[in-house]
Amino acid sequence: MSARAGAMDTAGVMAWLKRNGSSRTITGMARYGIVARRAFGVSMSQLNTLKKRLGPDQALSLALWETGWYEARLLAALIGDPAQVTRRQMNAWAASFENWADCDTACFALFDKSPHAWEKARQWAASPREMVRRGGYALMACLALHDKTSPDRPFLTFLPIIEKGAGDERHFVKKGVSWALRSIGRRSPALHAAALALARRLAQSDAAASRWVGKDALRELSSPKVRAALERKARRGAGQ
Repeated sequence: MSARAGAMDTAGVMAWLKRNGSSRTITGMARYGIVARRAFGVSMSQLNTLKKRLGPDQALSLALWETGWYEARLLAALIGDPAQVTRRQMNAWAASFENWADCDTACFALFDKSPHAWEKARQWAASPREMVRRGGYALMACLALHDKTSPDRPFLTFLPIIEKGAGDERHFVKKGVSWALRSIGRRSPALHAAALALARRLAQSDAAASRWVGKDALRELSSPKVRAALERKARRGAGQ
């Protein structure tokens, strides 16, 4: 337990979540396709408030995930220490992903900062399990959004994996594949060109899932907003 957490141990956090939950929030979860066996109905804004109170705490993070409660798992991702995250932890959490929200939050808030993120993105993208596979593509997207130092080349190696995954007809997988393709395509002018070419190819596919991914990515990557942002990046790069 961290010094900032004070007396807020696992039991204290669970009690806080129970006190702050509402049936209205649970109803809202259903509208977004979030299915959880056990949920208190605590909003993300409330969880972020509690996160600030707790501070980083890897031991508490692991304990909260093990409770199996939806909001406890989101909070676990928010307060975990990526430097202490192990391959075993990543695989265990991925195997127990219950919905797209705990999957994406773990990837976006914690796992993409782990030194094992690149490895797990590739491994999970080959999994037959829907949420594990989504986690692989979510990690690709999050690395494209958050990794500020890697060159284009490692992201280019994701594109064949994305092309293969685009044929998966499962809803949450194909949404994750599109997210990965769009995020990589927004990262740099060179990656935009490569991602746009793949999106165009997928949009012409005979397979419905691949065609959906291609068209979804094409809409965003072809937009004036994305092109303008990439032009600004190119100008900044030329001025360095």
